[in-house]
This record gives sequence, C-alpha cells and structure tokens, in this order.
Amino acid sequence: MRRALTYATTVAALVTLAAGCDSGGSEQAAAPTSVPATAPSPAASPSPSPTASPSQSTSPSTKPTAAPKPEKLKTGVKGARVVALQQRLTDLGYWNGKADGTFGGRTQQAVYALQKAAGLGRDGVVGPKTQKALDQGVRPEAKSNKGRVIEINLKRQLLMLVDDGTVSHIFNTSTGSMERYEQNGAMFLADTPSGKFRVSRQIDGWRHAPLGLLWRPKYFNGGIAVHGANSVPPYPASHGCARLSIAAMNWLWNNDKIPIDTRVWVY
Repeated sequence: MRRALTYATTVAALVTLAAGCDSGGSEQAAAPTSVPATAPSPAASPSPSPTASPSQSTSPSTKPTAAPKPEKLKTGVKGARVVALQQRLTDLGYWNGKADGTFGGRTQQAVYALQKAAGLGRDGVVGPKTQKALDQGVRPEAKSNKGRVIEINLKRQLLMLVDDGTVSHIFNTSTGSMERYEQNGAMFLADTPSGKFRVSRQIDGWRHAPLGLLWRPKYFNGGIAVHGANSVPPYPASHGCARLSIAAMNWLWNNDKIPIDTRVWVY
C-alpha cells in the first residue's frame, strides 16, 4: 500500500475672547531654540509496499514569499526614503524646510498638514493612506482669488499662503480650542473668530503674554495673532491664536511673507 505524505503550511458663551492669546504689549527677547503533518500509519500488509517511482513521488509545494511591506515613515527615521518624502511634500507646498533625510519635527508638521488636507487621521506617520495622498498630490484649495492672503481654515486646521488664488505654502496650525477658561475673574471662550482682517502689528521676538509665550507674533485681530509656539498639535489647542512651529514662523519672518497690512481670512 502506498504511503502518502501530506504537508500543511502556515502563513504566518460664554464670552468670546476679544483679547485672544494676548492683550497687547511690545517687549521682545532672544530666540530659543515560517511540518509536514504526521503521515498516517500504513495498514498491515503481507507484502512490502511498492516503492513509488520518481514521477509518483510527492514533494512539498512551495508558495512565493510575499514582499515585505515598506517601513512606515515617522519621527526618527532617516535615509533616502525620507529625502524623497521631504521633497514630495515641498513640491506639493507643504512647508518642511530643507530636505535633510531626517524625519524630524518639521517633517512631522508637514505630514500633519497633508493628512488634514486629505481628511485622514492625524498621527504624523506616513502609512499606506498617507502615502496614497502623497502619490495623488492632495492639496487644499484657496478661497481668495486676488493678492497675498493668509487663509486660516478652522475645520482643517490649516494655514495657507495664497497668491492670486494659488496656494503656495501650507502649514499645520492649531487655533482656538473652544474650551472655557478663566482670566482675571472672568470666563472666556478660547475661540478664533472667523472673518477678514489685516496684520496690524508685530513683535520680532518673544512676547510674554498673560496666556503664554508667543514667538514673533503677527497680530491681525486685537490680541489674536499668527505666532510661533513650542507645541503645535494637529488639533485646536490655543486660546485663540493660530500657532505655527518656531521654524515655520522664522521662515515667514525671514522671507517677509506676512508683512504689516497683509490680509488674513479666517473661515
């Protein structure tokens, strides 16, 4: 009787805050910085089992090994894939500084912005869905159509530089948390009012405001400003201002991207 072998495989209202982040001031300071299954026993036989011919022999089947999935790109990863990511982000308008091959804070901020524009989860990690958005060239659209305008999209939590209706640069921002807070015995709502404004004043340094530190603020609505901050999460968290990363704010200042009288549209 022929011995058969089988194989198994395993795949493996409040009061709206009129003062915003700040109530004013003009001071400035220095910058920071892989068994076969057991074969069935043969039945007893008076004669020996015939030997299978080579053509009848059984061999284990093999399956092609699936290619490993690419490593997700996230903070701390370095190398050529990061350079390609950074260059792609820049090509799409997501500001992340110079492509240096290191996935740091600036790149994470740009990935946040891309994920917001694509309506994805905001984890700052480039997985399959975020990579698809990159490949598809997802970009937000502007509302304005003339001149230089700073557009702040409250729903998407994006700040965009727009020139004659074309979005040139896109930043992750964090605006008013819409939470209640108390200041000087009064209750306020941490909101960022929508509307059209203009940059009216600025401070080239740290502003030690009553509600926190503002780096190089550009005020456009009373005490509400676009400013640099040490923490810019991918969700609303400020007292009313539009936070940007320190590096992004420095770039805006150094390249005179938001001069006095620049229009600001919050929606």
